Amino acid sequence: MITAVHALIYSEDAEATRTFLRDVLQWPSVEDPSSGAGWLIFRTGPGELGVHPTVGMWEGEEYSHPPGHRIALMCDDLSVTMGELAGRGAAFTCGPEDMGFGVGVMLQLPGAEDILLYEPRHPTAYGL
Repeated sequence: MITAVHALIYSEDAEATRTFLRDVLQWPSVEDPSSGAGWLIFRTGPGELGVHPTVGMWEGEEYSHPPGHRIALMCDDLSVTMGELAGRGAAFTCGPEDMGFGVGVMLQLPGAEDILLYEPRHPTAYGL
């Protein structure tokens, strides 16, 4: 039986990324001493998984995206969440943008690629 999804972030500065997840996002964690001191595994909370096509039409325009995996963080109120995170040192690479499926921003992640933070407008499955 599958019990959870384990997402991975590959970082050029794993310590800085882990510190950000622990201190700014305030995610609880456990340490895996068999992987080395400071190797944290984070509880991310409820989750859901969407499967998107690599090509299609959206609002009358064709799009394409290479196959791959992405991490996105969801929140109930983007403006409030951005304020809370900024107060703990987070930075964003753009202002809120209407993305169709929700309103989102790109959250800077030290040592790694930015992560989408968004307030969904679509039905959510994480509470099922």
